[in-house]
Amino acid sequence: MKAIELTAPSLTALRATDLPDPVAGPGEVLVRLRAAALNYLDVAVATGGFPVPAFPMVPVADGAGEVAALGDGVSGLALGDRVIPHFMPHWQGGAITPRHVAAMRGLTLPGSLADYVAVPAASLVALPAHLDFAHGATLPIAATTAWNAVRSAGVRPGSVVLLLGTGGVSIFALQFAKASGATVILASSSDEKLERARRLGADHLINYRATPAWDEEVRKLTAGHGADLVVETVGATTIARSLQAAAMGGTVFTVGFVGGTSAPVDLLPVIVKALRVVGNNTGSVADLAEAARAIAAHRIVPVIDRVFGIGDTREAYAHLAAGGQHFGKLVISH
Repeated sequence: MKAIELTAPSLTALRATDLPDPVAGPGEVLVRLRAAALNYLDVAVATGGFPVPAFPMVPVADGAGEVAALGDGVSGLALGDRVIPHFMPHWQGGAITPRHVAAMRGLTLPGSLADYVAVPAASLVALPAHLDFAHGATLPIAATTAWNAVRSAGVRPGSVVLLLGTGGVSIFALQFAKASGATVILASSSDEKLERARRLGADHLINYRATPAWDEEVRKLTAGHGADLVVETVGATTIARSLQAAAMGGTVFTVGFVGGTSAPVDLLPVIVKALRVVGNNTGSVADLAEAARAIAAHRIVPVIDRVFGIGDTREAYAHLAAGGQHFGKLVISH
């Protein structure tokens, strides 16, 4: 089969290759992959920021495709079914454990930049009927994370949700929050991206370059209340203001590290406002399935900024690594 391998922790170490076709074992399904979607995790792997056991390896955690073969003992699936493989195939549901994170597609297991992959049947989620493969590939990490963020704070009509930036998690969170009846505040450095967010339903927009004290602006926009949910997708450079922007009893859902992983934190806002600071490592297969059902019920269409051919994989990685260029998700079609 055709594949892309990462041979070293470098963006220049992506190469096209031929590999043996995988075979579905007992309880497994062979998936013909049709699209892969990039996350910052994939860039971190390709630049040495996130360790992997060995090179070469087939990268990219997220993908979508169709059932090509069934292993022994598999039921409930048929050839040609359109499916999304979860990137942590052993995490079916419940609380996360070390075993769950020990097996991750695109890190410790073959990823999505290949024609085929064999995965446990229990790790597959049906692709919503109104979406194509490119849209489906964006769901495992970004949509699952955003779904868990909205659920963690019990977002409902009247809730205020603050989003930072316009990457995949933030845009999915915008779509889920609006479907839940919430008021959404979105901060970005780009007026063009802010306008696109407005068209998707964002109620209040903050250009954080023009308004560096964006936490204070959040409180002004909410008459002093603050945000019931802050989806913290940046990290060290924004966490202090995220804590200040949160409402009494609010939730700060921390998922990002593009702004760094280490920062001094003033505990006073956490204590005085009784904040919940929630870490998240995506979610389980059950969480992905719930997110997919919500997407189907509300006819949500994932926002794709650009689709690259598999021959342009290096360009796709470089585009994401450059930061601040995309709105929504970047997809590689194959």
